[in-house]
Amino acid sequence: MDLLNQINSREDLCALDAQQLQQLCEELRQFLVQNVAKTGGHLAANLGLVELTVAIERVFDTSKDRLLFDVGHQSYVHKILTGRRDEFCSLRTLGGIAGFPKPDESPCDAFVAGHASSSVSTALGMARARTLQKQDYHVIALMGDGAMTGGLAYEGLNDAGESNEPLIVILNDNGMSITPNVGGISKHLSVIRTRPGYFRLKKGYRSVTNAIPGGKAIYRFSHRMKERWKRMLLGSTFFDEMGFEYYGPVDGHNLKRLEYMLNLAKNCRKPVLLHVLTKKGKGYAPAEENPDVFHGIGSFDPATGKPCACAEKPTFSDTFGKTICALARENEKVCAITAAMIGGTGLKEFSAEFPERCFDVGIAEGHAVAMAGGLAKQGMIPVVAIYSTFLQRAFDMLLQDVAMQKLHVVFAVDRAGLVGEDGETHQGIFDINYLRAVPNMQVLCPANQAELETMLREAVLSMDGPVAVRYPRGGDGELTAQAQSPLLRQGTDITLVGYGKLINEIMGAADLLQADKISAEVVKLPSVKPIDMAAIAQSVRKTRHLLVAEEAVCIGCAGKEIAATLRMQGIVVPTALVNIGDRFVPHGTVAALYQLLGLDAESIAKKAREVLHEA
Repeated sequence: MDLLNQINSREDLCALDAQQLQQLCEELRQFLVQNVAKTGGHLAANLGLVELTVAIERVFDTSKDRLLFDVGHQSYVHKILTGRRDEFCSLRTLGGIAGFPKPDESPCDAFVAGHASSSVSTALGMARARTLQKQDYHVIALMGDGAMTGGLAYEGLNDAGESNEPLIVILNDNGMSITPNVGGISKHLSVIRTRPGYFRLKKGYRSVTNAIPGGKAIYRFSHRMKERWKRMLLGSTFFDEMGFEYYGPVDGHNLKRLEYMLNLAKNCRKPVLLHVLTKKGKGYAPAEENPDVFHGIGSFDPATGKPCACAEKPTFSDTFGKTICALARENEKVCAITAAMIGGTGLKEFSAEFPERCFDVGIAEGHAVAMAGGLAKQGMIPVVAIYSTFLQRAFDMLLQDVAMQKLHVVFAVDRAGLVGEDGETHQGIFDINYLRAVPNMQVLCPANQAELETMLREAVLSMDGPVAVRYPRGGDGELTAQAQSPLLRQGTDITLVGYGKLINEIMGAADLLQADKISAEVVKLPSVKPIDMAAIAQSVRKTRHLLVAEEAVCIGCAGKEIAATLRMQGIVVPTALVNIGDRFVPHGTVAALYQLLGLDAESIAKKAREVLHEA
């Protein structure tokens, strides 16, 4: 890492010659592998973006030029080159640097970016702000081809192309073909258009025509004729029709060509789309061979690429996948929908066994939910497998296209609650609150994988209307057996109420209280809509004290409904609501975040003692 350790500013980066730049790219890849192997993170995409990021940082000054990532998990090299190399070992750890862009980390991070397809919209907003304020800086949106499966990308592209605002969209294409080739002429033209000589000739011709009387009119006429002939012979690209100047495709690992094309785009006073071809996982054989595995990965052995965990335990996602396959075998109406998350949601086996009943719609969550409504209306039983924070993007469709019509759609809400290292953009702490606000919605909360299997079966085969089954990332905690009753533990001094996997911390708190001669009764809720108020009221009448703990923000949480309902029933007791409050949650391990937020067993026990003391 001799050369990388010498890069402490943009000036240092710009001073490197061609041979040094090649060495730097090799060292960056080694640095990425060595560090992500320890912390976990998104590796494959960043390995593929090394040359492109180096080129961007050399052509643009990202401390004032605005670089928008879409999605931000591809920002690692950018972070390393903009002053965070020495902090990179703290990636995704509590108090360390984030795995996504964060403006409060560095002025070079233009915007928080955790979800896909929004970069062009944000970039256009910044470009328009620049024009209105008469300022001078460049705006660049770096998006992956996967983001092009999301409708929001096209909304942004459509407006940006019509705006005539100078901005640059870089399409990082590492797998999906965007514009189909039309025979040998198209391929030949692509080669010619990316040759430096083509652009020198074009620029020279424009300079000459601008210098002679009537030259601008001559240039405009000849340009129109050239574009007309090109469309007649080849057709125009999708991006041309939207109003973009389209350049590419360009080899994303040819640093010299990338810098040339970026400078060309930089000097174009209109919307430009630069199409760059990269290889996901480039330079690290395990990631090249299995880019999906190394998209987001935990700690691993850099020598072999194998995970460090000695034995992989089944996860909630695994149990969901196994159960949905069993249900599909029993009922031919069961089908599954996912938004570009076949692997992440546990649907690989289902997609292989029931390909005609498995629909991967790309990064298009709103479409996924609306389509589920159509399937349900016509008699199918759609199960939408989706991460908690991704479901947020489809709230309108959830409300109007499913719940309003009381359609039987099952939402398998994965990554519910705290997810840990991915941080603010991915913590599933809002679904409790927004799902409970939807009329006709039922929300089930299994505490372990045995309960997930039972509840999913019930939701699919026995229940009506929209049903959400929410479960966390990873595997089981201590409470692995299926509870037969909401009353997990009898007590006389205080009632502790919770749901989901957090019930393990609540049981731990009850143990700590018992050591202090405090008898805590524990009530576990299988559902937060509806809530089993009878079980809670029966317990609270006995203990005369109440604490409700949950991995959710405070406004609209289950605890507030419980406290209000008890009061309306005339049961007024000292009460504590332990939740996340009105905030976003940073990155860190779930255990560390529990302590930070007061949701660990020790903190819950302490709060229970305070309730008893205040009484």
